[in-house]
Amino acid sequence: MATAEEFPHYIEFRHVFKTFNMPVLVDSNFWVDPGQTTAIIGRSGVGKSVTLGHIMGFIRPDKGRVIVAHEDTTDFSEADLRRIRKKVTMVFQSGALFDSLTVAENVLFSLELREDYDEQNKEDVVNGLLEMVDILPARDDYPADLPTGYKRAVAIARALAAQPQCILYDEPTTMVDPIMSDHLAELMLRLKKQLQLTSVVVTHDLGLMQRVADRVVFLHEGKVIYFGPPEGLENVDHPHVQEFLAKDRVIKV
Repeated sequence: MATAEEFPHYIEFRHVFKTFNMPVLVDSNFWVDPGQTTAIIGRSGVGKSVTLGHIMGFIRPDKGRVIVAHEDTTDFSEADLRRIRKKVTMVFQSGALFDSLTVAENVLFSLELREDYDEQNKEDVVNGLLEMVDILPARDDYPADLPTGYKRAVAIARALAAQPQCILYDEPTTMVDPIMSDHLAELMLRLKKQLQLTSVVVTHDLGLMQRVADRVVFLHEGKVIYFGPPEGLENVDHPHVQEFLAKDRVIKV
């Protein structure tokens, strides 16, 4: 098995290409260090979600190598990918919650196979996680009764129940109000600080990017046209980057 010395970055894309009906990722290169947050931004359809799919092993590259959890997962079997997915989990934009289960039961679902916890331990962990994401009062509610932002918080709590090293967030602040968006950003920062979680955030929200990201991947037509710190975006003279930033300024005004 490879070591962190061989693959020092927690996640790394090395010259990754992927084509469906048209090229989606074109010579994609970036990396994420342990304990850091990388935001992936760009217009719709530029390959952001496909990038997350490669990290999770749901999609295989046509060319190039994908490193996840310090291992080259490009040619992994499904059994090996399941092992990686115990370390890396994903919070889907939809939340992917079970509508027939309460908030607490949704979080408990991730603990059901834990033989090292008895029933009281599981109850304590569920309550602790819901308190961590500030939705303990909603523990007996059903997902259909919750606003979108609360569903995302429940999904984060359920992901944390698996004790991952890394969380992938797919558009965490889409379709939530500014107050909840701010709350989710604070939650992501708190989890990063308290749990030393590595994370990748796909987002259109430049405000969220600026608050949580250590590095930014800007995708355009499947290509990484910027990879660096958030503050460096303003100095990129690529027209698509400047257009993206200008539209965000207009929206804020």
